[in-house]
Amino acid sequence: MPILNTNTVQTDQTQTGKSYLLPFILVTSLFFLWGLANSLNGTLIKHFQTALNLNRAQAGIVDSAFYIGYFVMALPAGLLMNRIGYKKGILIGLFLYAIGAFLFYPAAEMRVYGFFLFALFVIACGLAFLETAANPYVTVLGNPATADSRINFSQSFNGLSIILGPVVGSLFIFSTKEYTNEMLDAMPTAHAEAIRIAEAQSVQFPYLVIAGIVLFVAILFAFTKMPEISTAAEKEASFKGIFRHRHLVFGVVAQFFYVGAQASLWGYFVDLKLGMAKFENIAVVEWLYRLSGDMTPTQIASFHASFALVLFMIGRFVGTWLLTKFKAHSLLAVYAAACVVLLVYGLLGEGIAAIAAITCTYFFMSIMFPTIFALSVKNLGDQVKLGAGLVIMAIVGGAVLPPLTGQLSQTNMQHALYIPLVAFIVIFFFGVRGYKVKA
Repeated sequence: MPILNTNTVQTDQTQTGKSYLLPFILVTSLFFLWGLANSLNGTLIKHFQTALNLNRAQAGIVDSAFYIGYFVMALPAGLLMNRIGYKKGILIGLFLYAIGAFLFYPAAEMRVYGFFLFALFVIACGLAFLETAANPYVTVLGNPATADSRINFSQSFNGLSIILGPVVGSLFIFSTKEYTNEMLDAMPTAHAEAIRIAEAQSVQFPYLVIAGIVLFVAILFAFTKMPEISTAAEKEASFKGIFRHRHLVFGVVAQFFYVGAQASLWGYFVDLKLGMAKFENIAVVEWLYRLSGDMTPTQIASFHASFALVLFMIGRFVGTWLLTKFKAHSLLAVYAAACVVLLVYGLLGEGIAAIAAITCTYFFMSIMFPTIFALSVKNLGDQVKLGAGLVIMAIVGGAVLPPLTGQLSQTNMQHALYIPLVAFIVIFFFGVRGYKVKA
C-alpha cells in the first residue's frame, strides 16, 4: 500500500489553517460502503436466475434498477447539497442505503422480483447522495494539484470492499448444491418451490448485516464535526452555461460508457467463467482460496470473480502511485488501450486463457471511474457540485448497457464482450483529447 502524502489530505494551510485529515478518513469510509453494494449485484444476477426462475437477460435488470437510482437521484442530490451542505447530504444517503438493505428481508419473504428491484433502487438513491458528496468532497479536501491522486487513494478502499461481494455470495448466498431452472422444472412442484424459497431467503442475513453497518456509520457522521467547505456562491449556482465546459460533457459520456462496461463485466463474469471454462481453474485462484472439490462450479466461479476484484484493488493502489509520476489523462488512455487489447483476446481466444485476459481488465479498469470524475470536474468553480451530479448521473450507463450485454450473450457468451470493448475505445479517446479544458 502506498504511503499517503500528507499534502493529499491537508488543505492549503495559508488559506484555512486547518487539517482535514479526520474528515478525509470518514469520507473515505463511504467509498468502502458503496463498493460492497455494487459488487453484490453480480451475485444477485446469477442467484435470482434460479431463486426467482428468471433467464439471464431478465436477471440483468438488477443492474438496470440499481443504476436508474443513480440517474434519478444524482441531480436532485447535487441541487439539494448546494442548499444543505455535504454532511446532511451524506446522512440522507446513508439512511436511504440502510432502508434499501432492510427491504431485502420482506422482499425475500414475498419473493417478488419487483420488490427486490425497488430495494436496489432505494439503495442506489442513497449511493447517489454519497457519491455526489464524497467524490467532490475528497477533491477539495487538500491541495488541488494532488486531487487526482487523492480521489484514487480514497477509491482504493472502494476496491477493497468490492472483493467481498463475490466472497459473500459464495459463502452465504449461493447454495452448496447447484441448481438450474431446468433441474428445478423437472422436480415435483412442491420440492422445487421449497428450494426456490430457501434460495431467495439466503440474501436476508447478508443484507441485514450491511444495513446495520451503514446505520452505525451514519451515527458516526452525525456526531462528528465535519467542515462545510461550500461557498456562498456555490449555494446560488445554477446549470446556466455548464454545458459550455466541453471536457465535462465528454467526461459524462466517458463515465456513462465506463460504468456500463464495468457493470457488464462484473455482472456477467460468473456466467462468462461457466460458459467459457466451466471446469478449468487459474492456478493462483486455487492457491489463494484453497478451492475444494466439494464446491459447485458456480461457487468456484464466484471466487474467480473475487480474484478479479483483488486485481482491481491492486490496480487502484498502483494507479494512485503512478498518478504521482504520470499525467492522469495519459495513464487513463494507456489503461483503456490495455483493456481493448485484452478484450479482443477474450473475444478471439478460448478457455481459461480467454478468462484470464478478461480477468486482467479489472486491473486496468481500476483507476477509470475516479480519474474520469476528477478530469471532468476540473475548473468548474462554483458549479462543481452540479458538475459532479452530472458525472454521477452518467452512472445510468450501468442500467442501459448490461441488458444489451445480456441480449448479446444469449447467442454466444463471448458476445457479451462487445459492449465493454466499445466502451473502452470511447474512454481511450477521452484520455487522449476529451479531457482538455477549453474556455
